[in-house]
Amino acid sequence: MIRIVLRYLPAILLLTCAFYSCGDSGNKKPSVSLSQAKEQLENINKELVKNDREQIEAYIKRYSLDTIVSQNGAGLYYVVLGEPKGTLAQNGNLVTISYSVSLLDGTSCYGNDKPLQIQFLVGQGGVASGLEQGVLLMTVGQKAKLIVPPHLGYGLIGDGEKIPPRAILVYDVELLSID
Repeated sequence: MIRIVLRYLPAILLLTCAFYSCGDSGNKKPSVSLSQAKEQLENINKELVKNDREQIEAYIKRYSLDTIVSQNGAGLYYVVLGEPKGTLAQNGNLVTISYSVSLLDGTSCYGNDKPLQIQFLVGQGGVASGLEQGVLLMTVGQKAKLIVPPHLGYGLIGDGEKIPPRAILVYDVELLSID
């Protein structure tokens, strides 16, 4: 049942919005109040987050990462490898990283044959917020594995190319420079 809800969640949300925005000039009361609809959507969201967490924890257990993986308050799971040398990346820094990204099931999305390099200003958006949060935990030369739930990745719609809707992502990252 939950898989059906997950698969059709974007359509359910659109239909819910359409239902509440349409009507016959306000003469008819909706069968569900706005507060009830809000509560239902919050419950669906809680169930989705719980399902994401269960999938991530199963991945961590399957790969015996449970003794080394940490989690931040936003829901990012991470392992930073290598001794810290220098200062941590900070918001406003221009960083260069090498990375690859895959799905929890191992399906390659980007950079798995040859890691990609990108440069971005930390804290300015332009990359998944989970990737930014992970970079803030690193110093130059360190590597990290970041397990990014959908709300810190590409959310309900994916990236329109290789990352599907509601995907949990696994980033393998190396921080190459901080400017």
